[in-house]
Amino acid sequence: MVRFGLGCACLAAKSTNIKVDVSDHVATVTLDRPPVNAVDRPTFDELRDAFTSFNQSRDVRVAIFTAAGERAFMAGVDLRAVDDAPVDPPPSRITDPGSAAREAMWSITDCAVPVIGAINGPALGAGLAFAACCDILIAADNATFGTTEINVGLLGASAHLSMLVGRHKAREMFFTGEVVSADELYRLGALRAVVPHAGLMDAARELASSLAAKSPIALRLAKEAMNRVEHLPLKDAYRTEQEYTARLQRFEDAQEARQAYLEKRDPDWKWR
Repeated sequence: MVRFGLGCACLAAKSTNIKVDVSDHVATVTLDRPPVNAVDRPTFDELRDAFTSFNQSRDVRVAIFTAAGERAFMAGVDLRAVDDAPVDPPPSRITDPGSAAREAMWSITDCAVPVIGAINGPALGAGLAFAACCDILIAADNATFGTTEINVGLLGASAHLSMLVGRHKAREMFFTGEVVSADELYRLGALRAVVPHAGLMDAARELASSLAAKSPIALRLAKEAMNRVEHLPLKDAYRTEQEYTARLQRFEDAQEARQAYLEKRDPDWKWR
């Protein structure tokens, strides 16, 4: 079931595991694949299409990625579907069957707007990887995180894990397949906050609302700039940021931001 907001018309009614709602410039993407939100190839495609659709929507300034229920945010890949071959797949899926998962993950990483992960329960395996692709994470107090693939004859997501917790903790978790609590991940600096499950979406929407009030052009350029500089040497990274700052200053909205600040009023964004 999918509920569409403005700017999401490119998603089709064929979507069955992803619900998209847009309100007040915030898009909420909800994974709903009972019983534990484990994902398969069609779900990867739906996630890719959802987040890619925001790139061309002026109505979307921020996205929230969450899941239905309390049992899991995403309990990894559906093991029942690991060996299932799609009917008449395109050649790229035959020679590179992992492309579906990567395209879904990169649609979040490369989404033009900031993505807030509202982690409502265990994020395991692919679930941890998808959480790591988000820009800011808020977790419910029942959430846990782990790369448990080694326990079921699989590997993956160690690079995502290292983004969250650093080299040595990542290796510990990856080799053991152990799961850590949201409080532990907060202590390590990966989470903005840990909140009661009942208050998770309120906390995510509050943050999203504060971001959506900023210049939509500035938000998109900021996201793009951070993606560009993330793995660059310091000198190259700062030079790149200066170039993005120069790009932003050419827009009327940048001038409006400064004027509104000086006049102590809300800005009026024009998208130009």
